[in-house]
Amino acid sequence: MANIIETFDEYVAQYEQWYEDHPEVYRSELLALQQHFQELPQNLRGIEVGLGTGRFSEPLGIKEGIEPSIEMAKKALQRGVEVMKGKAEHLPYASMQFDFVLFVTICYFRNLKRAISEAYRVLKPGGAIIVGFLDKEQNIAQSYMDKRNRSNFYKQATFYSVERVEELLKKSGFRNLTYNQTLFGELGEIKEVQTPKDGHGEGSFITVKAVKS
Repeated sequence: MANIIETFDEYVAQYEQWYEDHPEVYRSELLALQQHFQELPQNLRGIEVGLGTGRFSEPLGIKEGIEPSIEMAKKALQRGVEVMKGKAEHLPYASMQFDFVLFVTICYFRNLKRAISEAYRVLKPGGAIIVGFLDKEQNIAQSYMDKRNRSNFYKQATFYSVERVEELLKKSGFRNLTYNQTLFGELGEIKEVQTPKDGHGEGSFITVKAVKS
């Protein structure tokens, strides 16, 4: 079986098409993430880790980040995002460099605990990590797990519960966790952009912001 980086290199067009086929889902996720970014001071330096084709970095105003897939990185460069080759578990940056770090692809990280520790390391004191993920306990992640053997991407994905993500964040030293959620209902039924709600437990897509103490 190809590793996940080879899969993303080979199926980058299919990845991009998903966003074209699900614009309301994509924009709903963006809105949930933007809610956290609006709480940050202006003119901060931050990165997205595992930024793919830049689908989130570009509209969120993130200028740089890392991506191990060469073909995905090419698309991100076309969107104006500076890309370094690297992995979440071994960030190619010195300590205390950034004001924020964004994760939206944690289901593809090999070691989420290590990735969160690396984010903590490269953040300045008081910096924020923002994580967007599909809640393992909600219906969209469960539907992906049910059909994972028919998917080029999700057969190699690991989904996490809110409780597990929170546990790892706190163990790494992050504090002041705040949540919001979106994607209410089945994926195929989402035909309007949804306004995010505070908290978690209803929506399939969860975002959490936490601060380096």
